[in-house]
Amino acid sequence: MYFASRVQAGRMLAAQLVPKYRYENCAVIGIGDGGVLIGAQIASQLHCVLTMLMIEEIKLPREPVAIGAMLEDGTFSYNKSMSDGELDELTSEFHSTIEQEKLSTFHKMNGLLGSGGHINRELLRGHNIILASDGFKDSFGLEMALQFLKPIRIEKLIVATPLASVRAIDRMHITADEINCLSVVEEYMDTNHYYDDNEMPDHQTIMETIEKIVLQWQ
Repeated sequence: MYFASRVQAGRMLAAQLVPKYRYENCAVIGIGDGGVLIGAQIASQLHCVLTMLMIEEIKLPREPVAIGAMLEDGTFSYNKSMSDGELDELTSEFHSTIEQEKLSTFHKMNGLLGSGGHINRELLRGHNIILASDGFKDSFGLEMALQFLKPIRIEKLIVATPLASVRAIDRMHITADEINCLSVVEEYMDTNHYYDDNEMPDHQTIMETIEKIVLQWQ
């Protein structure tokens, strides 16, 4: 399934979610900039808060798959899709590189978030959390989001995404209370492939979207 844009896909997901959650206590978390574009359409219809969870993958030279990822609070996790043997080999060979990448990634994320940009976990407590993404090629991003939410007592975890691979969907069935996915893709290509319009606003505009979402309620 293909979409004209992330905005169009977000509106399609909002149409599924609004009848059920219009009068419920919800919060939308967009994974990265693309997830915010999806989540903004949902939050504006549900009249609820929108925020962003930044997840930055850390890759090594000549390795096609990220060895790990970092959350905006500095939490780092290795990619569980790799075997213990693979991780042992890579961490032994690239230990100093990994540590340097972790440090530079954390500084980069703090610069993008700016003052007050971090999610306040307390504001999410007791809410139905709608986790919005523009596409799950694998379950790694989902696992990082679950790790971020683990300390919080939430009502329900609802995943909302236009696209997901079979592997990602399988993991969602175990970890999420509800899945809203418009298309399950067997041979998942790059996420941009499924959108006709891949023009993304600059990061500052994304942050302003989050700040002004209440003004866009419909």
